[in-house]
Amino acid sequence: MIAVVGAGLMGAATAWELARRGHEVTLIEAYEIGHRHGSSHGSSRIFRRVYGEKLYVELTGRAHELWRELEHDSATPLLRITGGLDFGAGRDPVGLSEVLGKSRVPCELLGAEAASERWPHITFDGPVLYQPDAGVIDADRTVAACVRRAAEHGADVRTGVRVTGFDVGQKVALRTDDGRELTADTAVIAAGAWLPDLRLPLSLPKLTVTQQQVFHFPQRDPSVPWPTLVFKDEAMQIYGLPSGADGGPLPAVKVAEHGRGTPTTAGTRTGLVDPASRTRVSGFVRDRLPGLDPGPVAEATCLYTTTEDEDFVLDRHGPLVIVSPCSGQGAKFTPLIGAMAADLATGRAEPHRRFRLDRPA
Repeated sequence: MIAVVGAGLMGAATAWELARRGHEVTLIEAYEIGHRHGSSHGSSRIFRRVYGEKLYVELTGRAHELWRELEHDSATPLLRITGGLDFGAGRDPVGLSEVLGKSRVPCELLGAEAASERWPHITFDGPVLYQPDAGVIDADRTVAACVRRAAEHGADVRTGVRVTGFDVGQKVALRTDDGRELTADTAVIAAGAWLPDLRLPLSLPKLTVTQQQVFHFPQRDPSVPWPTLVFKDEAMQIYGLPSGADGGPLPAVKVAEHGRGTPTTAGTRTGLVDPASRTRVSGFVRDRLPGLDPGPVAEATCLYTTTEDEDFVLDRHGPLVIVSPCSGQGAKFTPLIGAMAADLATGRAEPHRRFRLDRPA
């Protein structure tokens, strides 16, 4: 039997993948399915192909195929294609276009004037990279679909149960706060921001947990289709995407800072939005996104778990598989991470050297 600890995006996808392969699976979640305490909630996450290195570009391609497979298996639309823009002096659209070109990923490099004609609701002052395969993932629906299909494939789903300890030998015994003990051949640990606090019998790379905030801004023209966007200059890095249900009943765009959160832990986060971040993001919207009203209509917090090198943690140590596709970029890879974790749990594959627990500092 394989136990999966954590039913966020990665744990839910792993349970789905293992169960549909015919394995005996128990999925354990400390809260209810779809809770808002961690990193996997909300109706809008970016899917994008644009990365500065070949490895991640290739992984996004494999992930895209598996998103469509998950949608087919669950009969649920999860990924909506909108196209995406990368711009700003610190983002290097020209260099990114060269990386995509080497991987034969379709893209288009435009000057500021041409981009402004196509997207008059966004202000540009330099080259802009357009990638047509970018889009929006509904994280809430993804978690629900994966858990539902895992159960329909035979998985045992236990909610409101917190794992409190591990006894590791040839197998692993999981102690829980309901007084029960579960023995598994393998345990997949997909605990998100709770991972650093689990006291596992292994050494983890340094993980930093931060509380992030996101803001939703109403469209001035509800009929305008918005792409996803990533902007970076010497002062800030911003991302944006259509909000979905999180932005309320009228069309809105989710805009937030990347990598500028407040250090915290899963157990001590305040859930209070940083007003300085609201001011910075609203200022960016006012200056760069004239198609949006700069007064947010909704806002929320979530957690990032970040490694020093911003690579994933995806490795096996004895009967434990550690799954932490973190650093604010994991959601787009969800079904692929589920497949990779399932391969590690069943011995079908070795971990990628970049994602190992014992990689160089």
